[in-house]
Amino acid sequence: MVTLRMFTQSDLGYFDHLPGAEEDPFSFYGFRESGGRIRAQFAENQLVGEAGGTLAVVVGGSVVGDVQWHVVPYGLAPMSNSFNIGIRVLPAHQGQGHGTAAQRAIADYLFATYLVNRVEACTDVDNAAEQRALEKAGFTREGVLRGAQWRAGAWHDLVVFSRVRSDQPG
Repeated sequence: MVTLRMFTQSDLGYFDHLPGAEEDPFSFYGFRESGGRIRAQFAENQLVGEAGGTLAVVVGGSVVGDVQWHVVPYGLAPMSNSFNIGIRVLPAHQGQGHGTAAQRAIADYLFATYLVNRVEACTDVDNAAEQRALEKAGFTREGVLRGAQWRAGAWHDLVVFSRVRSDQPG
């Protein structure tokens, strides 16, 4: 069973050992600094603020990934704000449905907690596994954002998916 929760001080080592390009090419944006920035942000707000945040993806008591969200404005705030979500699941835990469950859970949490009408996610056009996970989590494919992301030394096209409040069950 997948749960989302706030990171704890003892979880912060997770950020020191994230995979590189050879292990997770869709998440490699260049070499990162040490976990100092994450620790400073954790000390400030436990990685959750008004405009976004990061939660731990937990399976069997272990952190196997993280989900993040940030505000995307589409007009006058706050009613036209949306949240864009992202996920990272450690390679040893991929392909087991954890990403689908975590993305469904973060969208449900955001709709229950904030007055947003839209939660969106983007993924590389070649990341078929993530596209399937988003569809299974109730997201609808909307289209392609050409040349939208600089990653690993090149521009990449992204597929955008969304869930809107009226997609929610009940």
